[in-house]
Amino acid sequence: MAENRHFQWQSPLAVGCLAGLLAGLALPPQGWSPLLWLALVPLWGLGPLAAGLGAAVAVLVSHRWLLWLHPLDWVGVPGPLSLPLCLALWGGCGLLAGVLVASWRALIGRLGPERPATALVGAALWGLVEVALARGPLFWLGLGSAALPGDRPLAGLAVAIGAGGLAAVQLLFGWGLWRVLVAARSGRGSWRRLALFWCATVLVGHGLGWSLLAAESPSSAQATSLLLLQPAIPTRHKFEFGQQQRLLQRLAAAQREGRERGVQAVLLPEGSLALGQSLPVQEPVEVLSGGFRADGVDHRSSLLRFAPDQIEPAGWVDKHRLVPLGEWVPLAGLLEWSGLSAVGGLTSGSPSRLLSRPEGAIGVAICYEIADGHALASASRDGAQWLLASANLDPYPLLLQQQFSALAQLRAIESGRWLVSVANTGPSLVVNHQGVVQRSLPSGRSSTGLVQVRQRYGATPYARWGEWPLVALGVGGLVWRSRWNPIQR
Repeated sequence: MAENRHFQWQSPLAVGCLAGLLAGLALPPQGWSPLLWLALVPLWGLGPLAAGLGAAVAVLVSHRWLLWLHPLDWVGVPGPLSLPLCLALWGGCGLLAGVLVASWRALIGRLGPERPATALVGAALWGLVEVALARGPLFWLGLGSAALPGDRPLAGLAVAIGAGGLAAVQLLFGWGLWRVLVAARSGRGSWRRLALFWCATVLVGHGLGWSLLAAESPSSAQATSLLLLQPAIPTRHKFEFGQQQRLLQRLAAAQREGRERGVQAVLLPEGSLALGQSLPVQEPVEVLSGGFRADGVDHRSSLLRFAPDQIEPAGWVDKHRLVPLGEWVPLAGLLEWSGLSAVGGLTSGSPSRLLSRPEGAIGVAICYEIADGHALASASRDGAQWLLASANLDPYPLLLQQQFSALAQLRAIESGRWLVSVANTGPSLVVNHQGVVQRSLPSGRSSTGLVQVRQRYGATPYARWGEWPLVALGVGGLVWRSRWNPIQR
């Protein structure tokens, strides 16, 4: 087309790499939306190969914490194989992202990326795919999480449209910026009007997000007191007898402290209690702890609920989204390999994230289930009054903890619930329903912390509607394209 002669990329692959680098840096922990919009301009303007290369670079930059798995000798992987295996996992994530985005860009290219209707269809499709991936085993960060922690007003749109809708909005902002630059480079006099319209759209989006955050929904008049226990025991040593005894001693001390301070529950991170482990002491305070349980011949990673004055679990929520290779291996029975988990192969539990309690139901995310906003929003719609994220995150660096914190803020906004995170080395924190961190414990240090949460009721628009607004956006784009953009014969 004529406009392409005025807007040629000199080195498409190099531009794609640079865009991927910017996108990777724009993702949490920075959460710089304007930088992301700039990085998305080449995504719309380049071909599938360059777009896929950019996506691969973005994932390699944002997921570089995977390299901290090395060394894997603590799970029996020989030293010479440890680093190559970690590099293969890291590179595989980048390759998968590149293939997905290249396929998406090939489809957009056939539809005509310069058409507004195509932009709507492409943005909706991207958002829906992110949501679907987040419910499977191979997803962590996407464009839907890129607004936090740096752009909370824009993240407020998640109250109505969730992370998938945020991803679509980010893509549309990037597309609009691309059209402004194309018009300016082509010398069109209309580019100023386009630029003003784009700026107005961005401001309206932020204003709407801020108003959604400010809207109040019913909450409990009294705060619920909880005691967090952050053990900070290195994963490579947590199953040693000495470390297990130290953990039980800290848990017993936390139970006594909870009773003395009158808290409703003591919270422990993922995997704290060994298979079949009882509480060390009997105290009149509830304990919610990550641990393992047997279900027939299957082993499950779970969030275990111990009722006051009980030392055996009275309820649980099993981990549904298992870590590939770490906890779940495809065809493990044929391969006779249980994966990298120190407890052997695990079995997935029910997809429901709702834990019923006499004091009020809560929504539970174990480890990287925090990436699945749909499941936690469904739990809040079904009666969860606050959310609990239980994680380990060791031996990963502070980068992953910061990304986890950003996702926790997004989940709180989507569901309209306060969220408490308790993790082995951090982040252990409490986030209110507007995505504001109220308190956090020092990262990497063993400590306890008293936090308070507000029980909240009702459902956000996203919890009620789910992804239907995205579906409507995509269908609307298809109708617009077929009616006003007929195929040229």
